[in-house]
Amino acid sequence: MVWQVMHGEIPSTLSDLDVVARLVQLLREERRLTAAVLAHLGEVEARRLYLPAACSSMHVYCVRVLGMSEDQAYKRIRAARAVRRHPLVGAAVAEGRLHLGGVLLLAPHLTDDTVEDLVAEASGKSKAEIEVMLARRAPRPDVAPRLEKVAQQIELVAPAGPAQAPGPVIHVTGTTPLSADRFALQVTIGEATRSKLLRAQALLRHAVPSGDLSELIDRALDALLDKIEKKKFGNTRSPRKAKAGRAKRYVSNEARRQAVARDGMQCSFVSADGRRCEETGFLELDHVVPVALGGGASDGVRILCRSHNQYEAERILGCETVEAGKAARALDDDLVAGLRRLGVTASDARQAVAATGGPGAAEERMRAGLGALRAIYASRMTGTRCREPVRAFARASGDSE
Repeated sequence: MVWQVMHGEIPSTLSDLDVVARLVQLLREERRLTAAVLAHLGEVEARRLYLPAACSSMHVYCVRVLGMSEDQAYKRIRAARAVRRHPLVGAAVAEGRLHLGGVLLLAPHLTDDTVEDLVAEASGKSKAEIEVMLARRAPRPDVAPRLEKVAQQIELVAPAGPAQAPGPVIHVTGTTPLSADRFALQVTIGEATRSKLLRAQALLRHAVPSGDLSELIDRALDALLDKIEKKKFGNTRSPRKAKAGRAKRYVSNEARRQAVARDGMQCSFVSADGRRCEETGFLELDHVVPVALGGGASDGVRILCRSHNQYEAERILGCETVEAGKAARALDDDLVAGLRRLGVTASDARQAVAATGGPGAAEERMRAGLGALRAIYASRMTGTRCREPVRAFARASGDSE
């Protein structure tokens, strides 16, 4: 009987009371399982177990690996975070006092001080009743009156021709599919952007006489992608051989092009079961052999998303080493920013900070950086450069010329 019920088959021999009793039992079990699922989702996210599964985020893991819909994944991740922060919420879900919709409504308002009162007051209430309860606790201003015409979906008609397997679904915020290859784009722009759009329309009248915005956007994106891909991946119409003698961390355009040719513009991380990460955003170039272990561009570079780049660094070097590196880079950035506020150029500031590399307090390294700048400026004195920067840094470092 259990197998039949689990597969949607209810024996006709069951009485009405038995059917209702079984339904109540299943709902009780479902609530307990829902609480357990939320607890496990929270633990998976906290341990970042989605990364070894070749997923760049918890949302991707829920959709690609666990088979949830995008909406289902979004809601359960939010609820799981609330349950992990406040176990009382998970207990209320397991006991049937609080449903998933209620958890999502309460989540933004839950703190260590309010969770007990909010869960107690929301217990047994419907979603609409919880909305009223929250509105009473935190009133919001009236909305402005607005009258809109509701758009109607035309009848769906299957396209003629052989059926094709659907490709990967890519959602772009602000776009609405109109047909198989046509999309409506809606976006709000500022006055400066509108002025640029009008200028581009005017300048392209010879190529796009109608001033069609879709053609204009297409051309603008082509130009933007050419510029970004050239800078990030070394794409160029006239590739040149990489120069030797660069620093180990430097990745030549030739090495960048080789990485793109091999990996494509997609994260190359592959899980133990052969699943490849599908992330195409936040891509970074990673040394296959870390520089900290003696590697360099000659050992090869690969394309990883930011999440898996961080994951691989922690896996190979250890979390403590990675955190120490982050702290060192943050200190370097602060020192560069401090020198920039004194009027130093970005390149000179970075050169001075690099010359003071190593452990040391921020104040001590700033003094060393000012000394390095004195040496940098002194080496450039040819009688044509103003000595005011040297005097300024002498005053800042407390020295006299």
